Amino acid sequence: MEKTDNYLAIHYIQRSNWLRAAVLGANDGILSTASLAIGIAAASSSREPVVLAALAGLVAGALSMAAGEYVSVSSQTDVEKADILREKQELIEMPEIELQRLAEIYEKKGLKRETALTVAIELTEHDALGAHMKDELGLNEISQAKPIQAALASGTSFTVGGILPLSATLFLPLNNMEYYLYAFAIIFLVILGGIAAKTGGSGIMKAIVRITFWGTVAMGLTALVGYLFGVSVR
Repeated sequence: MEKTDNYLAIHYIQRSNWLRAAVLGANDGILSTASLAIGIAAASSSREPVVLAALAGLVAGALSMAAGEYVSVSSQTDVEKADILREKQELIEMPEIELQRLAEIYEKKGLKRETALTVAIELTEHDALGAHMKDELGLNEISQAKPIQAALASGTSFTVGGILPLSATLFLPLNNMEYYLYAFAIIFLVILGGIAAKTGGSGIMKAIVRITFWGTVAMGLTALVGYLFGVSVR
C-alpha cells in the first residue's frame, strides 16, 4: 500500500503547447540559419557574406517566428472564445437539448443510457459550461491556446538555435565551410531532438532520426542551389 501511495504517474501532455513551439523554433533556428549560411558559403569565396547572411537570417527568422506564432495561436484563441460564447448562449436558450447532447457524448464513450444521463445531470448542476467545454468542445486548461507563451517560446528558441550556426560561421575554416556547417548543424539537431524527446517523454532515437533526415534534406537542397547558381560572392 505504501508503494502505491508513493507512486506518482508522470504525464507530459501539460508541456505540449510550449514544447511544440520551443522545439519548432529551435529546429527552425538551427536549420534555416545553417541552410542560409551553407547556400551562401557554397557560392562565396569570403567569410563576410556568410556571416552577414546567417545574422540576417537569425534576426528576421526570430521575429517572423514570434509574430507568426502569435498570430496563428491568437486565431485559434478567437475560435475557442467564439465557441465558448456560442455554448453559453445555447445553454441559456435550450438547456434540455444541451443536456441530452452531453448525455449522448457519455453514452458514446461507453456508459449506459441511464448512467450517461445521470452523469450529464450531475455535471450540469455542478458546472454546465465546464462540462460542455471539456466533453463537447474538447477544451481544457492544458489544450487552450496561449498566444504570448507560444510567441515567446518560438522567438526565444529560434534565437538560441540560430546562434549556434551563426557562431560556427565566425570560427570555422573558410575552405569547405559548407561541409563543416552541415556537420555542426546535424550535431545541434541531434542534441535538440534528444532533449525534446526526453522532455516530452517520447522515444529519443525516433526523434533524432526524424530531425536528422529532414535537416539533411533541407541543408542539402540549399547547398545545391548555391552550387547551381555558382555566383562568386565577394
